Amino acid sequence: MTIDRRDFFKTAGVGVTAAGMALSSTATTANCLAEASAGAAPPREGGQFASEKDKLLRIAACSYPIRSIFKSRGPGNPTSQELKKKYGEITMLDFPQFTKDTFPGVTRMDIFSGLFGDVADDSMFTQRPDGCQHISNNAPTNLASADHALRKAGVEVGKKWLDGAVILGAKSVRMNSPQALGPSVRPNAIPRSADNYPRNEEIIPLLVKAIESYKEMADYGGNLGIKVTFENHWGLAADPMNIRIMLDEINHPYCEASPDFCNWEHEYMLFHGLKVLAPYAHTNVHAKYWDRWGEKNDVQRSTRIMLAGGFKGTFALEYEAGPLNGIEGAKYLFKEVMAALSSPVPVV
Repeated sequence: MTIDRRDFFKTAGVGVTAAGMALSSTATTANCLAEASAGAAPPREGGQFASEKDKLLRIAACSYPIRSIFKSRGPGNPTSQELKKKYGEITMLDFPQFTKDTFPGVTRMDIFSGLFGDVADDSMFTQRPDGCQHISNNAPTNLASADHALRKAGVEVGKKWLDGAVILGAKSVRMNSPQALGPSVRPNAIPRSADNYPRNEEIIPLLVKAIESYKEMADYGGNLGIKVTFENHWGLAADPMNIRIMLDEINHPYCEASPDFCNWEHEYMLFHGLKVLAPYAHTNVHAKYWDRWGEKNDVQRSTRIMLAGGFKGTFALEYEAGPLNGIEGAKYLFKEVMAALSSPVPVV
């Protein structure tokens, strides 16, 4: 299929509707730049879903773990080369069909924004001050910056993605990244000379600016019908309590949480962090496996926690790292999430 990727946003919505993006039975192109879900059928009384289709509506394919097989500027590393030989090379235009072929019955997608565009054409990418050539999942930046111009520039980038989300039919866009909400390792409380008790003076200005930025983006997204979300993605958002504080202060129907099962600072957050954020999440979460947590990374338990917390959105299959490659890892997550959807209880 031939398509000018400059017109991608204009044409990508054909045959596709909301959710991560929902594929029609005939869709061969189309994607979204963000997270999503929506309208999935609720479980029946007792926690069981009405049908297999209802369970499948709660799952989204995720392009991030399979990024190694996407078209790249050069030949890629040896691992990427081997994966492309085995699974073929794809672009974002192929991802809907890849989803249908790899996860039978799944019709929704969670799209990693860094995979948009033709990597061989520099004119399709935005030059960022830090040297990157494309707007990726790390856009926008500086949302908690004290520098007014930098912060406003970050908000404006966020608004551009919201405009694109409308065309693509997405329901929500994750806006934070490792550097968007202050230092990747958030400031901690230290004893202060005034009374020698722990106090965290550095984190307050970051929270103030982040709240301001998200209010602006939520207002803009609300007018478009697109939600903006916080993920526990380092910086201020590494702490689930900070996310709750910001969401409560923003207090906007178009601003919510999109938790990731594994992006935590310590093992006790794996499940307790999800319990904290579940009431604030409605659209999409990352059902992730990451071997940094070893056997403690219980995907089924995490899925059940979200269901018990009232979450009715989609579970995007994001295999970060482990013994499997990204494609096989996503298939593993597909089985784990489906198992939890089939038996939503008990939750510990």
